[in-house]
Amino acid sequence: MKVLKNALIIFVIFTLLCGVVYTAVVTGIAQLFFPNQANGSIIDVNGVKYGSSLLAQQYTDDSHMWGRIMNLDVVTFKDKDGKTLVYSAPSNLSPESEEYAQLVEQRVERIKSANPEMGDTPIPEDLVTCSGSGLDPHISPAAAEYQVKRLARANDMTEDVVRAVIEKCTDGRFLGIFGEETVNVLEVNLMLDGILE
Repeated sequence: MKVLKNALIIFVIFTLLCGVVYTAVVTGIAQLFFPNQANGSIIDVNGVKYGSSLLAQQYTDDSHMWGRIMNLDVVTFKDKDGKTLVYSAPSNLSPESEEYAQLVEQRVERIKSANPEMGDTPIPEDLVTCSGSGLDPHISPAAAEYQVKRLARANDMTEDVVRAVIEKCTDGRFLGIFGEETVNVLEVNLMLDGILE
């Protein structure tokens, strides 16, 4: 009985320490020092929330920058009221499969037709493939540059203005050496729409 009592006391102590105290301390530190990141890195302009800078949004019109392919499922899941929930996951298609090759080929044709000014310029890989999560909000600077002429034409801007927007939304390498430079597609599009400055 004494062992059971001691075990129960230890269980309660560690539940309070690890489940309540630790969680409250970490949450408090995050809210104090990193409130934007702790709350989802939401882009909020004048009280309107446009999305998270960490999650992609799908754009397919000529006046917006296109990101990576998204694997969205709008059929499988519904909430308790029957409303469709958007779900994204990595593709299970092998890069060696015919279906994958067809999807990439369709995307290549679509990108070429939307960007006729680029002619036979090779399309950056990240514009025709998806990321592991299917919700990557970034593309490479090369993929952004590929779309500059279309964006300038569709938005009645100069290419230099579009490049300046892209430059503002480009993140460098971590500590200057790790990773690659990336361009946040949502931020570029909000700047093109005049929502962000």
